Amino acid sequence: MRKLIFIFIALTQISFGQNQGPQLVKQLRSVYDAWRTSVIRKDAASWQRYTSQNRLTEIKNRILSERKPFPQAFFNLPAAPPSLSGLKALRVRINGPTVKAVYYGKVDFGVGGKPSENLLTISYLQERGVWKYEGSEFVNMSALPDLKKELDAGKLDYVDQNDFKPSGLVPSKPPIQLVAPVKYIAKAYVFCPGRQVDLTVNGVSKHTFQHDRSAQIIIGGAKDGVNNLKFQIKPLPGGDPKAVMTIRVYLMSEVQGKQPVKVFEYQVEGGEKPEASGDRTFNVTAEIAKALR
Repeated sequence: MRKLIFIFIALTQISFGQNQGPQLVKQLRSVYDAWRTSVIRKDAASWQRYTSQNRLTEIKNRILSERKPFPQAFFNLPAAPPSLSGLKALRVRINGPTVKAVYYGKVDFGVGGKPSENLLTISYLQERGVWKYEGSEFVNMSALPDLKKELDAGKLDYVDQNDFKPSGLVPSKPPIQLVAPVKYIAKAYVFCPGRQVDLTVNGVSKHTFQHDRSAQIIIGGAKDGVNNLKFQIKPLPGGDPKAVMTIRVYLMSEVQGKQPVKVFEYQVEGGEKPEASGDRTFNVTAEIAKALR
């Protein structure tokens, strides 16, 4: 395993090779700034140049699974990526081909109002010797006043947890790489109080729901005929073992006013014990397909 190298911004006088520490920090910031500018300007070519191939594939898969145009649909964002201007870099860590940079301050998404102090973590991936934007995570600290006090006092135990450290591993390639919109838009809906549900649809679309009530787009959509769905269910600490739960798959119509078609349901009534795992199928018939058009 490659040795994890910590680059602490406050200690830029430390030399890493030929002063690579500060140079890397500056380089990563320029990558993010260029990526952010391309998003704001809706410059598809530049955006793809500064984004990791892994991230691009994931985004393309999701957009085409929603039968939307790629890359145009990506730029319909509810908010602009925040600027790093005025944010304090708490930790920048490099581990092999991966980096995570943790920033603290008034993270401004440009949606109005008065920005408050929050955490922003940006991930990078090195491809052919070039750093690319891999993704970002935002921690809203409005409900964490004690954490704000710790960070303001320079106590950084929270951002020294493993979640804020780079893995050192190149992400595995997505199991599917779509090149055209799917035929049928499909969504997995799960209601699982006190439980974790892991789903895999048609061997390629993987989903995790924890104590949740939400829907996720199925990557690759549904196909004509038989589709496969595998699930695993496990209780979460403190959960109610008698709680109801539901797993459903819906096919979404693109015709305004037409309701989704439910093609699969696994229901656990109150007091029943769910299966630990299951292997099921659902069928997209010609009749169902007609109902979506």
